[in-house]
Amino acid sequence: MDNVALSKLEQKTAVSLALVFGLRMLGLFMIMPVFAIYGRDLIGYSPLWVGIVIGAYGLTQAMLQIPMGQLSDRIGRKPVIIAGLGLFCVGSIVAGMADSVYGVAFGRILQGTGAVASAILALAADITREQQRPKVMAVIGMCIGLSFAFSLVAGPVLAQWVGLKGIFFVTAALAIVGMLVVYYIVPNSTTKAPAGDASTNKNKLRAMLRDPQLLRLDAGIFLLHLTLTAVFVSLPFELESAGLVGEHHWWIYFPALLLSFVLMVPMLIIAAKKKMNKQFFLFAIALMGTALCVMGFAHGNLWLFGLAIILYFTAFNFLEASLPAMISMSAPAGAKGSAMGIYSTSQFAGAFCGGIIAGSLYSQLGSQGLFFIIAAVMIMWFAISLGLENVGQVKAHTIAVSIANQRDAELIAEKLISLSGINEAVVVLEEQVAYLKATKDFEIDQALNLVREQHRS
Repeated sequence: MDNVALSKLEQKTAVSLALVFGLRMLGLFMIMPVFAIYGRDLIGYSPLWVGIVIGAYGLTQAMLQIPMGQLSDRIGRKPVIIAGLGLFCVGSIVAGMADSVYGVAFGRILQGTGAVASAILALAADITREQQRPKVMAVIGMCIGLSFAFSLVAGPVLAQWVGLKGIFFVTAALAIVGMLVVYYIVPNSTTKAPAGDASTNKNKLRAMLRDPQLLRLDAGIFLLHLTLTAVFVSLPFELESAGLVGEHHWWIYFPALLLSFVLMVPMLIIAAKKKMNKQFFLFAIALMGTALCVMGFAHGNLWLFGLAIILYFTAFNFLEASLPAMISMSAPAGAKGSAMGIYSTSQFAGAFCGGIIAGSLYSQLGSQGLFFIIAAVMIMWFAISLGLENVGQVKAHTIAVSIANQRDAELIAEKLISLSGINEAVVVLEEQVAYLKATKDFEIDQALNLVREQHRS
C-alpha cells in the first residue's frame, strides 16, 4: 500500500469530515463579530450578557467532549455525529426564535451539547492509516481555521441582510447540510482505531493531568480561547466608536486576516525547520500581548485597531496551529486520545470563561480596561510557558502485535526501544498493539520486521 499519498478513501474522509467540522464551526463563530451590536434590541441586553452569549456554547462543549467521544466508541461514530449536529440545529433554531438574551444564551448552550469534535477526530483515526493520519488531521485543522476567518467576514455581511435571527437560522441550515454530508458522503468506519489513540480512559487522563508539559499546553489553549471570546465582547463596540458601522466591520477583518496568514506561515516553517517551537511560541504570546496593548491605546483610531488586529490574528493563528501539534508530540506513546480529550475540554472551557469574565469586566472597566487586563493575562501565560520543553520533530506510530502474555509484551518493548530512532515504546497486551514515538526519519519497516521475526520465533 502506498504510504506516501492519501488513498481515495482517505481523501474522501479528509474532505468530507473537514467540511462537516467547518460548517459546524462556521455556525458557532459567525455570531462573535456581530452580537455585541445587533443584539441591542433583545430583552435583557447588557455587556455581561454579550459575554455570556458569545461564550455559552463553551460550557456544554467542555462538559461533553469526552463523554460524546466515549459514546461514539460504544454505538458508533456516525450516529453520534449526526445526533450532535441535530442538537446543534435545534439550539440554533431556539436562539433564532428568542426575543431575549436569556433565550439566545439557552440556544447557544444547546448548540454546545452537539459536542462532536472528539467523535469526528476519532472517525478520521478509524479510517486512515497511521502514516497518513497527520495529513488528514491537517486538512481538518486548516478547514477550521478557514471557517473562523470566513465567519468574521460572513457574520457582518449576513447580519446586514438577514439580521441576527437570520444568522441563527442560517446556522441551523448549515447543521442540516452537515448531517446530510455525514449520512451520504462520509465513509463508514470499518475498523476501530486503537483505544489509546482514539479515545480516553481514567488512568490515562490521570497521567495527562500530572504531566507538566501537557498541563502548560492545556493552560495555553484555555487562555488562547479565553482571550478570543473576551476580545469580541468589546472589539465590535470599539470599531463602531472609531467610525466603522457594524455591516462594514468585515472591511477591517478581511484584509487583517489575509495579512495575518501571510505573516504566520513563515513563522510555522522556520519554527519547524530550526526546531525552535518554544522560541516562536513565546514570541507569539508576546506578540498577542502587544496587540492587546495597542487595542487598549487605540480608542477611536481605526488605523491603530487595524494594526492591532493584524498582530493579534498573526499570533492567534500561529498558536492555534502550533498547540495541537505540540500536544501530539508531547503526549506519551498510546495516550494521544487522552491528551487531545483534555486539550479540547480546556479549549471550550476557555471560551466559556472568556465570555463571562469579559462581560463582567467590560461593565466595570470599559474596553480599554478589558484590553489591558487581557494583556496582563498574556504575561502570566508567557511565564507559564517558559518551562515548556522545545519539542522536536517526533512521529507517533501504532503497529499490531501478537502476544500471549505480559512477558512477551515486555520482551517486544525492550527490542523495539533498542532500535535507533525510537524514543519510546509501549506494548499493550489487552489491545495487541505497540505504540511508538520515533524521530522523523525513523523507518517504520524496522519495527515491523522486528515484530514479524518475534512472531516467528
